[in-house]
Amino acid sequence: MTIIGYARVSTTDQHLDLQENALRAAGCDLIRSEKRSGTTTAGREELRTVLDFLRAGDTLMVTRIDRLARSVGDLQDIVRTVKARGASLKATEQPIDTGTAAGKCFLDMLSVFAEFETNLRRERQLEGIADAKARGVYQGRKASIDPAQVKALRAQGMGASDIAKTLKIGRASVYRVLEES
Repeated sequence: MTIIGYARVSTTDQHLDLQENALRAAGCDLIRSEKRSGTTTAGREELRTVLDFLRAGDTLMVTRIDRLARSVGDLQDIVRTVKARGASLKATEQPIDTGTAAGKCFLDMLSVFAEFETNLRRERQLEGIADAKARGVYQGRKASIDPAQVKALRAQGMGASDIAKTLKIGRASVYRVLEES
């Protein structure tokens, strides 16, 4: 029966130290960490490794459930995977233990709030962008494709694939520029 810790932060300028120390203090035999967004499980190789490694009787330990997932669906998928492997999920900072009915109930409630928090953050961000656009402050990302170059190469008789290779851009981008003219 192994206790496997999983730590995650969203950005490269955040630190994993606090989580890793808490997981060591909780008795984790092994700790896997990564710096990836929790809004999706896609691309989270350390999480996949931990889930693949779990065996019957093992425990997956996190500091808080939002380290695992920020959506109810993703968290439920993770919990189902843990359960299917005969393991349990525990958190050091929350009364979560999927081995008990109360722990499972608390986990479900917290997952709803984690998703709610993510949605609120996204709404605030979109409101801020809309306000900045209205004030003329937000210009968006600088264009990475020069439409004049695309059109000039096309005028020389070059096809979309060749234009894309020459400018090192996607062929769909070439078509998009050509459609706008």
